[in-house]
Amino acid sequence: MSKKIPEALRREVAIRAGYRCEYCRRPEVDSFIRYQSDHIISRKHGGRTELSNLAHTCPICNNAKGSDLATILDDEEKLIRLFHPRKDNWFDHFEVLEGEIMHKTEIGEATIKLLKLNDIDRILERVDLIAAGLFP
Repeated sequence: MSKKIPEALRREVAIRAGYRCEYCRRPEVDSFIRYQSDHIISRKHGGRTELSNLAHTCPICNNAKGSDLATILDDEEKLIRLFHPRKDNWFDHFEVLEGEIMHKTEIGEATIKLLKLNDIDRILERVDLIAAGLFP
């Protein structure tokens, strides 16, 4: 989390996201740790600190993403970009089945892989959130 993002801008990012992680959709209300404003395109890749390039993220997704923009799936040599919360609709790339986030596209698959969205603890947590009516 960058200290260079003004608090008012962080608040605007959180409100726009409905106080959910824009990658895994976990609600911030269920977290003991404050969510972060992530540069979708990191500053090292030329991304700017402006509303259109910021996403509200849980610490797990933000740490896993880092400054990455893409990944390679399997043994292919094709680079697949990650889900972009400002350009992509979450439900076009993902669906949730019994707590597991399933991909509908290569972008979804790449994002699930890189952000480790289906680690067992995250799936079990989602099952509880679904039962409580807090997810997706």
